[in-house]
Amino acid sequence: MSRAFRFIPALGAVLFALIGLSACGGIPSNAVVQVNGNPITKATFAHWMAIAAASTSAAVGARAPAPEPPDYKACIAHAQAITPAAKGQPAPTQAVLKGQCEQQYKSLQQEVLGFLISASWVLGEAESLGVKVSDKEMHKRFEEVKAQQFPKAGEFEKFLASSGQTASDVLLRLKLALLAQRVQQKIAKRKANITHAQIAQYYKENPQRFGQSEKRNLKIILTKTEEDASKAKKEIESGKSWASVAKSASIDPVTRNNGGVLVGVVRGQEEKSLDSAIFAAKTNVVQGPIKTVFGYYIFEVTSATPGKQLTLAQAEASIRQQLIATHQQTALASFLKEFKQKWLAKTECVASYGGVPLAQAIQDCKEYKAPKTPSGVAPAVPQTTTPTQTSTTTTTTKK
Repeated sequence: MSRAFRFIPALGAVLFALIGLSACGGIPSNAVVQVNGNPITKATFAHWMAIAAASTSAAVGARAPAPEPPDYKACIAHAQAITPAAKGQPAPTQAVLKGQCEQQYKSLQQEVLGFLISASWVLGEAESLGVKVSDKEMHKRFEEVKAQQFPKAGEFEKFLASSGQTASDVLLRLKLALLAQRVQQKIAKRKANITHAQIAQYYKENPQRFGQSEKRNLKIILTKTEEDASKAKKEIESGKSWASVAKSASIDPVTRNNGGVLVGVVRGQEEKSLDSAIFAAKTNVVQGPIKTVFGYYIFEVTSATPGKQLTLAQAEASIRQQLIATHQQTALASFLKEFKQKWLAKTECVASYGGVPLAQAIQDCKEYKAPKTPSGVAPAVPQTTTPTQTSTTTTTTKK
């Protein structure tokens, strides 16, 4: 058995630590959150806080400890160690550094609990829908990710050491991603009963999607004055070539150097008066001058390709696919809304942890109430956790 595959059984221990044991009668004393009776333990929260803190200090080089309320001693000491003293300025006081550590803690708290709660929701929803990922599939996905992101020997182990993660943490996040993907695929595959009447109605309401406009190819010259346009027209009618007259008389930078040729003109493409003249003109007859906001045009329609419209029968298959796709998008949007409401109602959070508010800070706690905003100030858009949002900054990326 390969070393990577031996990581798979360890995933069970991680899931056990993540959701804890089913509990009754409120949130147990060793937990910070309880989802559908399954606690997210303080130990699990602390583990992922350490990972999140390590990710914030990757650029600095020295791995930062997770800020721990209420005194933040380790965080303050780390900040003092890595903060260079500004010339002529006093070093930051402990009070200032404590304030910084507290803000960092609150930010990481939201990030980590957002991930852990989301993970619990995804695991719960997958179980209720009968969606599973086998050990074999997990092994395959793990090897793919490892080969892509850590191709050199020892890189993966270095990543684990620097990030504070274990191989089981990586496997957990990979499993959550696969489960979330399969949950959404299952919802999208729910049968859509598309009727012929619906197809006919869509065809009737969207005729432009099933037609091809008439196209006309032209030779054209633009001048500043009507007199110049009339002179250019007479020269062409007397036998001079469009190329020579366009070169000498046209002020249009697009066509003056290519013989005045303009191809594939469709109705509505040109200025209104010119457009009307083009699509009313007979072929091979010099027309104009036509006054526009740009100047005066003369032109000749050299060829015309008639427009065509697909019949309902010809368009039916593509319309059916379009309506199925729309149905799937609607079904998924409805599912995500119900998913949020369902699991939010099952998520209980402690009021505070370490003296820092928790339930009122995490939007995925059912106790959360959005703060009132002053009149005239738009409220913040709440973050909605979905089956796709199961990661924090602790992504599987080498540093």
